[in-house]
Amino acid sequence: MFLQRAAEFSYRICQKLAGKESIMRVRDLIAVIALFAAATLLASVGSLKATIKEYDIPTPKARPHDPAVGPDGALWVTEQMANKLGRLDPNTGQFREYPLKTPDSGPHGLVADKDGNIWFAAIFKGYVGKLDPKTGNISEYRMPDPHAKDPHTPVFDQKGILWFTLQDSSMIGRLDPSTGDIKLKPTPTQHAVPYGIVVTQDGAPFFCEFGTNKLGSIDPHSMAIREYSLPQGARPRRLALAPDGTIYYTDYERGYLGHFDPRMSKQEEWRSPGGENSEPYGITTTPDGVVWYSESGVRPNTLVRFDPRTKAFSKTDIPSGGGVVRNMAATKDGKIYLACSGVNKVAIVTP
Repeated sequence: MFLQRAAEFSYRICQKLAGKESIMRVRDLIAVIALFAAATLLASVGSLKATIKEYDIPTPKARPHDPAVGPDGALWVTEQMANKLGRLDPNTGQFREYPLKTPDSGPHGLVADKDGNIWFAAIFKGYVGKLDPKTGNISEYRMPDPHAKDPHTPVFDQKGILWFTLQDSSMIGRLDPSTGDIKLKPTPTQHAVPYGIVVTQDGAPFFCEFGTNKLGSIDPHSMAIREYSLPQGARPRRLALAPDGTIYYTDYERGYLGHFDPRMSKQEEWRSPGGENSEPYGITTTPDGVVWYSESGVRPNTLVRFDPRTKAFSKTDIPSGGGVVRNMAATKDGKIYLACSGVNKVAIVTP
């Protein structure tokens, strides 16, 4: 519909401009079409109707970084500057904190295993950790390579293997929880800055290369890495896996929401409602396939909803401002958990 309207509008403008110098016609035509396209895009963004309830982190200036969903539905969060993990009971609002063993670990990403243990990436101290919430005991798994300094985001595959990105080390890691064995694989592109990571339904880890305009995948058996180029200037930061096996990503640098089909190696993108400086960041998908993400460059931060069926966007402001929502996670019943770094809060979104 948009392309049809744009074509009809362009044709009318061309008729009006007929007879003038060709350069002026082209320049004026481009300007008018650009204004028309921008107006159409803005008109297609609706108001997001959702309830956002925020909770304070007990420790001041904790810098809540990443949220995760526990097997029991609890909201877990890394408190990066407080050197703790936090757990919010969404039913009671009770918040409990778990101090880490090594000072200044800088917990970053986290994920729960099927037994309820919480695995986290200690980006400041170069290890992967495991918290047993029942006992408070923490196990640490150190990197086998001294150049592997900054584990970033972890995710489990279907066989219980933990995969993780190492940001400035430009590596992908594989940890076998049954043995503690860690294998590392450098990315083909130097300074790739691997960031967000997901595992597809067929067991293949895919990750962002935030330092360049690429996505990557790693073979779970051979650990061979394949890279996929995105548009020039793109900087993919976070990923979310859709129920159909495709991947959505936030293009932080250009202000786009991107979509990648691993089976077809096909990519498409949409300008984020906040525009080129919106800095899309944290992202997730709910079980119905709807995409949710944050615009961290907009003040206050906005929560954006994208419906893949209709290609319609809607958005709302985060009440506290968000202070940069770096990541989010979806529950089985369609709620969204947020970590609001700069305002020391977590939030639960109920659509």
